[in-house]
Amino acid sequence: MLFKIPSLLLKQLYTFSSLQNTPKGVRLALKNRLSDASLVGIRRIAVDGVEVSVDRIRLEMPDGSFVEASQVSTSHPVDLPLKRTVLLHLDGHPALEKGNHELAFGFEAKPFGTLEFKVNDAIAEVTEKRVTIPYDKEDDHTREWADNRKRFLEEQTGARLEHVDKYSFDPALTRGNVENFVGVAQVPIGLAGPLRVLGEHAQGDFIVPLEGTLVASYSRGMKVLNLAGGVKCTVIGDAMQRAPVFVFDSAREAREFGLWIEKNMADVREHAESTSSVAKLLYIDTFLASKFAYLRFNFATGDAAGQNMVGRATFAACSWILEQAWVAEHCRKFYLESNLATDKKASQVNIMRTRGKRVVAEATIPRDVLVQHMRVEPEQLHYHAGIANVGSILSGANNNGAHSPNGITAMFIATGQDVANVSESSAGIVYTELLPDRSIYMSITIPSLIVATHGGGTGLPTQRECLEILGCTGRGKVKKLAEI
Repeated sequence: MLFKIPSLLLKQLYTFSSLQNTPKGVRLALKNRLSDASLVGIRRIAVDGVEVSVDRIRLEMPDGSFVEASQVSTSHPVDLPLKRTVLLHLDGHPALEKGNHELAFGFEAKPFGTLEFKVNDAIAEVTEKRVTIPYDKEDDHTREWADNRKRFLEEQTGARLEHVDKYSFDPALTRGNVENFVGVAQVPIGLAGPLRVLGEHAQGDFIVPLEGTLVASYSRGMKVLNLAGGVKCTVIGDAMQRAPVFVFDSAREAREFGLWIEKNMADVREHAESTSSVAKLLYIDTFLASKFAYLRFNFATGDAAGQNMVGRATFAACSWILEQAWVAEHCRKFYLESNLATDKKASQVNIMRTRGKRVVAEATIPRDVLVQHMRVEPEQLHYHAGIANVGSILSGANNNGAHSPNGITAMFIATGQDVANVSESSAGIVYTELLPDRSIYMSITIPSLIVATHGGGTGLPTQRECLEILGCTGRGKVKKLAEI
């Protein structure tokens, strides 16, 4: 379904700080940040309310070629794939004075139709040329450019790369994962297990690849769990967030806005989900404080972790919200992220409301197994768990167990997860219970485990191999990975 694109989204087409005076006139840049499209007409460009003749506009393409704006039509379209940048030259335009200038645009583009928007920008200051890292704007992820950067680095620092520049895959595979690629960090990976997992998505014995953190210790624990019959794992929640904030004149308008969101939830959902075939808006939590309305959008994101996905979806929804009559009249300011999503931060709201996957692992360990293999009695372990709970409360820690983030980080590195998400994923709630037969029941709840089997670093060759070891490649495998 086609939507009228909100002006807040259209303004993202303009590259701010690109406005420059040139010897021939004025130059500015546009970048396609929507989706693949083709430009079939330039209706107008105006600077400070003064129309620029289409005959004086040229489009500079990435390869350095030029297209006259007057020639752009349905029979002579200009291809604009996602992320392509085009420079617009306004030939003969008088030099612009320092300060802000209003720019107005009108285009015809397929499949969007008519696109009209205005932005304000200032003349970019000419700065002293400085040393820059070698970079190719169009095709930077090649061995040639990696070697160029290696030579540059050695010339600038005197360091000699003997290991960083050794890699076994095509640098093109790193596109979207790293800029200015020069090589790799070789991280030792060990194998732990096998581990018997009794999940709803992961069932069987798994050999677990771990970056070199406590591999032997984890293997001993896995042996004990296997002797106990395995570990029952359950994904009990799944949501990824973006949390915008809307500012009003008083608490009453903020309260009314929360009610307005409830009434218009169907439309909000429709606009959010229009940006992705995967993202599904589950619900919105509203938090009110002072004259602020914080909305915590909660999405299902398929096999991806989804932080960028939900950012785009939430921005689209909020762009529509801001153009509705009541909101436009009463809302004074808007910010896409309020810090309530607590991206890359440990927080109580993530523990209570879930971020990523909420997963529980449970095992009942017989007394004899624990005594023979770990040299500890269930009663001692359970007593210590109570003392450790008091310590966790005193410290304000987000984990009352031992060090589950060690294993999480080790698996994150091995399988190409966003390692900074260990901040959220470090939260762990451990519970122990002595059973009548003198065995011990133990569980850990991880309320904000952020994992993916698609996107980001999961597609890199080494990390992909580790996911293959676990049988976690292909569609619909993210909950299997979460259980493991």
